[in-house]
Amino acid sequence: MDNGHDYAGKDLEAMSFASSYHKWILEVFRPHLGARVVEVGAGTGLFSEMLLELQPKSLSLIEPSKRMFDQLHERMRQINPESDVTTYNATFSEVAAEVRRDQRPDSVIYVNVLEHIDDDEAELGLVHKTLDKRGRLFIFVPALEWLFGTLDVEVGHFRRYNKRDIETKCRRAGFKIIQCRYFDLAGVAPWWINYRLLKLHKIQVGAVKLYDRYVVPVSKAFESRVIPPIGKNLLLIAEKSHE
Repeated sequence: MDNGHDYAGKDLEAMSFASSYHKWILEVFRPHLGARVVEVGAGTGLFSEMLLELQPKSLSLIEPSKRMFDQLHERMRQINPESDVTTYNATFSEVAAEVRRDQRPDSVIYVNVLEHIDDDEAELGLVHKTLDKRGRLFIFVPALEWLFGTLDVEVGHFRRYNKRDIETKCRRAGFKIIQCRYFDLAGVAPWWINYRLLKLHKIQVGAVKLYDRYVVPVSKAFESRVIPPIGKNLLLIAEKSHE
């Protein structure tokens, strides 16, 4: 992970998406999730709270930013879940061996994280080594290179992905693709207008709240029936296929 950015973009992105959007992502992940879950780049714990509601046997939360880790740790302490929750103020590479030894994870999740990592292929290879036999990888990343704009730069993205690219990288790391699909077709035009055409540098919180309340339910209903040919994001689920 690029510590030069201190992972500054994660908090900005996490705060930008309201609950309906996160719940939509998790609903797609949920049928494939195991019981020993790791979330890499947990930020301040917005998505982590939703994972806890599923009552996993164990939940390991990894966050390298000290500022966000402090908020994450406090958030988890206040929730006081029955599940076994461990928080790490580190990069995944720094604690992967410990997580593998202590948790034997069957699910590793990256939501708006992999695009912040310079050597994403090395990261995927490390995930493969860390996962238990037939463990699964869950990825949610920004899509479409031609959408790369001012906000991508602002929050420290190294790239946006296309479907072939992310699938190829996962296969090279030793994963079998279970599902890979574009996500949030309706978000393509607003992103292009705001961050390619108008070159804005900040997220418009009011607009995001309206989008989450009115557009997300419609998009979710539509995309549950028709997988879009493109989307603002890509969602991938893969399984460890060999050692």
